[in-house]
Amino acid sequence: MEKIDTRKNKILILGGSGYIGTYMVKASLKLGYPTYVFSRPNSSKTDLLNHLQSLGAIIVKGMLDEHEKLVSLMKKVDVVISAVAYPQVLDQFKILEAIKIAGNIKRFLPSDFGVEEDKIRVLPPFEVFLDKKRRIRRAIEEAQIPYTFVSANCFGGYFINYLLHPSDPNKEEITVYGDGQAIFVMNYEDDIGLYTIKVANDPRTCNRTVIFRPSTNVLTQLELISLWEKKSGRNFKKIHTSEEEIVALSERLPAPDNIPVAILHSVFIKGVTTGYDFAEKDVEASSLYPDMKFTTVDELLHIFLKNDGPKPASSAFQ
Repeated sequence: MEKIDTRKNKILILGGSGYIGTYMVKASLKLGYPTYVFSRPNSSKTDLLNHLQSLGAIIVKGMLDEHEKLVSLMKKVDVVISAVAYPQVLDQFKILEAIKIAGNIKRFLPSDFGVEEDKIRVLPPFEVFLDKKRRIRRAIEEAQIPYTFVSANCFGGYFINYLLHPSDPNKEEITVYGDGQAIFVMNYEDDIGLYTIKVANDPRTCNRTVIFRPSTNVLTQLELISLWEKKSGRNFKKIHTSEEEIVALSERLPAPDNIPVAILHSVFIKGVTTGYDFAEKDVEASSLYPDMKFTTVDELLHIFLKNDGPKPASSAFQ
């Protein structure tokens, strides 16, 4: 870790002990930013919070409905990043109100970090979820708070675990959604954390949408499986699940269990992470920092081959 530089922007990360939030906290500390983590008083992640604190993070315990505490905390920081998970998406209105009253925040990044919700339409369970995120975006714009919206697309470690089951030496079959030819974007969580902190402090990204779509990380399911077969020296039987089966399952399952199914449909059958053009105010992340390189999918698979990849998470859908 770099020495914390008190001259740099002070960064507050809400949801900093969550799946993707942890990567952002570590990246922020690595880059030398004074970093605050807002955590529930009754959090079960004591060991993780202690670890982040040992790295230099300032842990603040509280709840999002503690308005005065939030306002007081906002006045101590410059940049606010929300990495709260799905159940708390609309709770970001409380964050927004605290930011408005504090009046000093240079940049707010709401909890996006997945697909670019303003440019796609998906199955109803996922659409309801994305519409909540769109409501937060429009409220930020209306309040004229400086923002950066981030679309990081697929979390590479999570989806490699989900799609390939690399830690299972007895795995002989791999499920393929649709025909396996839909093109998607997959980025390593370490990179997502690092690039998010970079763009959060970059004047060029103020009031813009930053999309993580490096050319090295764009591929299909079948290409991913082929890469893994070559890397691991194994051959897998491919079991195709049709679009009709996925749609039916999304209609049959109760909420919120139907959301991950609808996400699989949107990403791996409809290809929503690549199926749109950039708007005038959009920017691709890798173009901003030519001296930095995203971890390629091939490099990420090599990490898994050494058993050093991210461990499976119960949920990483943003």
